[in-house]
Amino acid sequence: MSPSHRGSALSSPTPQPTAKPTDPHPAPSADAPEHDALAQATIAPIESGMIVGLGTGRTAKRVIRALAERIKSKSLDVTLVSTSENSARYAAEFGLAVGDFSGLERVHYLFDGADEVDPNCAVLKGAGGAMTRERMVAWASDRTVYMVDQSKMVDRLGQNHSLAVAIMFFGYASIRGRLREMGLSGVCRRDIDGKPFLTDNGNVIIDVTLDEERDLEELARNLNDIPGVIDHGLFLHEADEILVDREGEIERITR
Repeated sequence: MSPSHRGSALSSPTPQPTAKPTDPHPAPSADAPEHDALAQATIAPIESGMIVGLGTGRTAKRVIRALAERIKSKSLDVTLVSTSENSARYAAEFGLAVGDFSGLERVHYLFDGADEVDPNCAVLKGAGGAMTRERMVAWASDRTVYMVDQSKMVDRLGQNHSLAVAIMFFGYASIRGRLREMGLSGVCRRDIDGKPFLTDNGNVIIDVTLDEERDLEELARNLNDIPGVIDHGLFLHEADEILVDREGEIERITR
């Protein structure tokens, strides 16, 4: 795993990972995709012959819908891969065929949403629990674009959202203890029925609070070194470009 990349203390009862994840990102509104400035700006570079990665989340779904319209109207021949099973299912609703990422060495273009973006284009992800596949596709992509509205631009990561840490259930207690030693407090993420949320890869998530003084580069390295930590939401170096929707005006920020 690349290093570039609220709650009470970690004392919740040991979870039993039997729950299937619910959809944390319901389908977006029925507004016409051609009137969605952010979606249109995101799909503008997509041309025939490209391999395109589909992100995960509400914003990504807006773009997937707009892309389906563009592929149909322009008769584009593109190969699609998805960062989550949820996005793949959503794409299928519009007749888009999503391929198997495991057989691809590279992706030309990835679009994805973000929970927060700081002034250095560092990104916080994980609200949808798909950060492992999101990072893998980003790592293989020639160009990565993250889309947010202006409310998600922050002075520091962790300002409004917790940090998602995906772990193997096999090491739940020992990893939870190590996170405590690192000064990270948080809770096991649960679904609407109170059962542990499971990622597409069958991992559980601990959502931890990021304090203001935390060195995020060091934290990312330390998390990467813990056996059983599969991934986390610190995407510190993945973004090539950020598209910010400022009430219909799109701002482009490049690294």
